[in-house]
Amino acid sequence: MEWQNIPTPDDIIDAGKKKLGDLRGFLIWGFIVVIILLAIKSLVYSIGPDEVGVIQRFGKYIGLSSPGLHMKLPFGIDRATPVKVEKVFKEEFGFRTLQSGVRTSYSAGDFWDESLMLTGDLNILDVRWIVQFKIKDPVKLLFATRNPRDNIHDISEVIMRRLVGDYSVDEVLTTKREEIDHLAQLEIQKILDNYNVGMHIVTVKLLDVNPPERVKPAFNEVNEAKQEKEKMINQAWEAYNKIIPRARGEAEKTIRESEGYSTDRINRARGESERFLAALAEYKKAPEVTKKRLYLETMNNVLPRAKEKYIIDSEQKSILPLLDIQKGGQP
Repeated sequence: MEWQNIPTPDDIIDAGKKKLGDLRGFLIWGFIVVIILLAIKSLVYSIGPDEVGVIQRFGKYIGLSSPGLHMKLPFGIDRATPVKVEKVFKEEFGFRTLQSGVRTSYSAGDFWDESLMLTGDLNILDVRWIVQFKIKDPVKLLFATRNPRDNIHDISEVIMRRLVGDYSVDEVLTTKREEIDHLAQLEIQKILDNYNVGMHIVTVKLLDVNPPERVKPAFNEVNEAKQEKEKMINQAWEAYNKIIPRARGEAEKTIRESEGYSTDRINRARGESERFLAALAEYKKAPEVTKKRLYLETMNNVLPRAKEKYIIDSEQKSILPLLDIQKGGQP
C-alpha cells in the first residue's frame, strides 16, 4: 500500500541530521581550505624591481628584502612594506598638476598662500617651483618621521621664502634663479638630514616667477621704463665709444706730430749750431778765406732764385737813375 512508503517523522529527522552532517563537513573543509589559502597568501610576498621591502615582526623592524618573491611568517606575524627607492617624487608649490602628458592639465585653484613672497627690496612676487626627491633610507622614512611629504613641503616653503627675501626683485626674475635653486637644494637637504627623514633632494627648480596679477600692468610699465633707460645708456655708450676713441686717436696723432716736429727742430738747431761752430773754428784759422767762401756759398744759393739780376756800378752814388728801369729808361 502507498501509505506504507510515507516517511515517518523519525525518518525525516534522521535524513536532516545526515544532510546537516554532510554540510558541516563541507563547511569545515571549506574553512580549512580558506585558512590554507590565506596562509599561503600571507606567507609569500613580492617586491617590485624599483622597491625594497621593510620587514617587521610584531611591529619591530628586523631587516630589508630585495626585489623578487620572498616568504615570511603568516597571519600578521611578519609584515612587509614595499618602499619605492628608485622613483623620483615631486612636490609642487604654487600650482597643482592634475594630469601630465602631451597635454598637461593643472588645477584651476589658487595657491597664493604658497607662492606669494616678499623680495629683499620689498616687492611681491608670485614664485612657483618644484622639489624632486627620492627615498634613500626607507627605514628612516617609515620610523623616524610621521609625515615625510609634509616635512618636505613645509621645509621647502620656509627655505624658498628666506632665499627670495635675500635678493632683489630683478635678481629673482633674471640673474639669480640658478643660484637660488642650488642654495635651496643644499639647505633643504641639510635640514632633512638633521631630521633623519631619509630622503634625498634631487633638484629644486624655479619654474615661473612673475609679479601678482593685480600689479602686473604697473610692473610691466616699470620694466619698460628700465628697458628704455638701458637703451638710452647703451646708445650713449655707443656714441661715447665712437667719439672718444677717435678724439684720442687724433690727440695721439697731434702729440706724435708735435713730438716729431720738436725732434726735427731740435736736430736741425743742433746741426746748425754744430755747423756754425765748425765754420767759426775755420774762420778763426783763416778769417779772409772763410769770409770769402761763405760769401760765395751764399751767393751761389741766392742768385739762382733771383728772376732778374741788376749789376750796379760801385761808383754809383744814388739809386735814383734806377727808378725808371722798368720803362727801359725812356723819359
